[in-house]
Amino acid sequence: MNGVPAFVRNGRLDILAANPLGRAFYSQHFDTPHQPVNSARFAFLDPRAQSLYLDWEGVTTDMVAVLHQAAGRDPYDRDLSDLVGELSTRNETFRILWAAHDVRRHDTGVKAVHHPLVGEVTFTYESMELIADSGLTMFVYTAEPRLEVRERAEPARQLDGDAAREDHHCRSRGTARDKGRAE
Repeated sequence: MNGVPAFVRNGRLDILAANPLGRAFYSQHFDTPHQPVNSARFAFLDPRAQSLYLDWEGVTTDMVAVLHQAAGRDPYDRDLSDLVGELSTRNETFRILWAAHDVRRHDTGVKAVHHPLVGEVTFTYESMELIADSGLTMFVYTAEPRLEVRERAEPARQLDGDAAREDHHCRSRGTARDKGRAE
């Protein structure tokens, strides 16, 4: 999928895969010291999140509601319990939102961000459950095709091209290496 940011996540909000534009869009998530890459961990523990998300309060409320939904589906998910424990002990806002017990699906909407390279952009997003991989969801973001957004998005497009070339280079090297093993 080219030309739009896309990523796959699980119910714990771990970002498991992203296309090059998705990785550029969520670049701050990927370069955080908090691992694995997790949207809730970034939103509550990384100070850059409040400047990235223009509606940080709404975004974090939605995230906690999604985590509640995941806990309802699998109350024995150890990784989810660990994440909730980590966020509860390290962030008061998370504790307050978690105590509210709000449960909600988060599958379509609008997200306004202030990306460090592109500036302010409002995206609409849709999600698709990956039927073959239960519990995984792919999100696709689109922005209005305004000239100013296209012009401001050029640095991210260049990152997209650089990442695609790097990905192709890595796959080519991996393929040659795999062929060498087969011989």
